[in-house]
Amino acid sequence: MERARNIDPRFVINEFEPAYLRLYRAGGLPARVDAALAELAHCHSCPRSCEVDRLRDQVGVCRTGRRAVVASAGAHLGEESCLSGWNGSGTIFFSLCNLHCVFCQNADISQAKSGRECDADAIAALMLGLQERDCHNVNFVTPEHVAPQVIEAIARAIPQGLRIPIVYNTSAYDAMSTLQLLDGLVDIYMPDFKFWNSDTAGDLCKAPDYPARARGAIQEMHRQVGLLRFGPDGLARRGLLVRHLVLPGMVNESGAIFDWMAREVSPDTFVNIMGQYRPCFRVGAPDGNGARRFAHIDRAPRVAEIQEARAAARRAGLWRFDERC
Repeated sequence: MERARNIDPRFVINEFEPAYLRLYRAGGLPARVDAALAELAHCHSCPRSCEVDRLRDQVGVCRTGRRAVVASAGAHLGEESCLSGWNGSGTIFFSLCNLHCVFCQNADISQAKSGRECDADAIAALMLGLQERDCHNVNFVTPEHVAPQVIEAIARAIPQGLRIPIVYNTSAYDAMSTLQLLDGLVDIYMPDFKFWNSDTAGDLCKAPDYPARARGAIQEMHRQVGLLRFGPDGLARRGLLVRHLVLPGMVNESGAIFDWMAREVSPDTFVNIMGQYRPCFRVGAPDGNGARRFAHIDRAPRVAEIQEARAAARRAGLWRFDERC
């Protein structure tokens, strides 16, 4: 990759082995799987803590029972270049979600049961298939509500030859207990940080506790994997990559997120500031009274807003950005 020549040598890993291989050799996987599945019995695998018995196919907010629902799996060339590389990031998109963002750009799979139910062996087979296609990593997308099933699948895939990094691509609405079970299994955490204010989160994703949960989750992810580091080829190998989608009229929230990240995580945190928000899903739909729902975000962010968000990140002291920023 062309960008590999420009990577700060402080953030290069010359010799890399996925973290999960160390845990596997130490014999720690069976206990992890048991603990993960125990979370499903009275489900508290995410902050919703529905307490349903998903092992018996009871469902809560995420509407997912014992088996995860996989919407699609394949080589994805549209992720950050350090993940997609030249062969693609091996994405496994899970259907349904523990958030209900009114502007979700993947609402066709996050808000509806799209795809097929897969047990651990089936997910492991997908992982190994992506590796056989020379994808650079296995990238679990929207895994928060099925993290126990992900742990179970990783444990099945490793003895069959899994050897590429694991990416955990999440909204950051994760339970701390679940993240601790993922310690030593995930190489790259890629959380969103969506909103700073609890009122905004309550209005737009029905989770007023989202900002506090996201802050705790991102700090735990950083504790586990540290700053994002690359191989000599420019591909991400291990660490934290935070995404933030700029929302119209909310640049102040963006600035607060960046200030916190630089201060409480690290100014060396790798960030992707995304400007592709467009009104969709419930935004702009008629509310029955002649008005449009969520009218305050019923537009794309202005160029000046995106520029101001990026300037706010730099003022906060952040400096490691996805090359598209």
